[in-house]
Amino acid sequence: MEKRQRAEKRGRVFAHILTAIYGIACLWLYYRQSIADLSGSGPLPYQSDLPLHISMVIQDGWYYSFTAYAYKALYVLFGGGTLGIALLLAAVSAATVYATERLICFLGGGKERSWTTLLLALSLNLVMPVYVSFIGEFRYVSYQSANIWHNSTYICMRLAALVTLLCYFRLEKKYREGLTWKEWAVFALLNIICTGIKPSFLLAFSPVMGIALLVDLIRRVPLRRILVFGSALLPSGLVILWQNAVLFGESTGNGISFRPWYTFSLHAGVPKAAVACSVLFCGLTILVTWKRAVREKTYRFVIGMTALGFLEALCLAESGTRSVDGNFLWGYSFCLSVLFAVCAVKWLEIRGGKWQLAVKAALGLAYAWHLYCGIYFFVRLVGGASFWM
Repeated sequence: MEKRQRAEKRGRVFAHILTAIYGIACLWLYYRQSIADLSGSGPLPYQSDLPLHISMVIQDGWYYSFTAYAYKALYVLFGGGTLGIALLLAAVSAATVYATERLICFLGGGKERSWTTLLLALSLNLVMPVYVSFIGEFRYVSYQSANIWHNSTYICMRLAALVTLLCYFRLEKKYREGLTWKEWAVFALLNIICTGIKPSFLLAFSPVMGIALLVDLIRRVPLRRILVFGSALLPSGLVILWQNAVLFGESTGNGISFRPWYTFSLHAGVPKAAVACSVLFCGLTILVTWKRAVREKTYRFVIGMTALGFLEALCLAESGTRSVDGNFLWGYSFCLSVLFAVCAVKWLEIRGGKWQLAVKAALGLAYAWHLYCGIYFFVRLVGGASFWM
């Protein structure tokens, strides 16, 4: 027993070291992105959205996200340099690994944290779509990915959304007996922060939460309990109204249009196959574990949220100057990160005879393919490649 504990401790230290290496690599990547010269044409070294996000705040004074206020403060604090912003984003990326581990442990039924849960969380922060060149030329742009390193608001939103989702799962188990005002306030504040960074999470999460509450109402959960829990989303709705005025006001010339498959078809040779390649492991896992998917509430919730995020990304697009930016993909990207996590947990829980073990091994190969594509993409990014590779 003591020998096993020592091995577990060493394994945990090793997993922490790997996570720290990932954080340092992110720091280098984000700093080089923040000072990249985007004045040229075509794929550029360390090309990302970060210089644009910084210039919108520093030069233009355009505050459309809560991150803008943090960038402004850090820019001033670090003497007009971008190192502070890179440090923030690197810390957020490393913290997202640990938040993912918390999610894994919750999805595993309260499983204790270990070196295996942390390594799995780190791998989930690296998986990318399965790359097939004739289906989609670009490893990221042609597909839909859970992990994105070129958009700073998504990086920050993802951490806030993970914490918010974990809070929801915890409160969902107890709200029928009543919530304290502190629990309500914390959940409401998390939704405000997450939405203020980027509204994409709320657009995919809130309708599914509403459906879950409606089902509970049909099952005779007291209406007062449902209204109290659901009302925690109302303050974040006010944040969306502010963002809508900034992003889609009359003076911007931008709007929202219904254009099925428009965004998915912009850079993919075979759009439907690109969608499948983006979720190969998850789709196969759901097929294998569909009985659990039907039976388990959290599993159903994640699948439902991902389906809604997919439909939003599939059907909606911006009109005007941002029509090719694919900004309705961000919510689906986050949903994919959660779907990969729950599917990874269900994959590892597969037990049985030779047939089940063979299926588990096949799913493992699919996951390894996603992970290889992600590590390759991330290493190339750190080395200076554009996200258009």
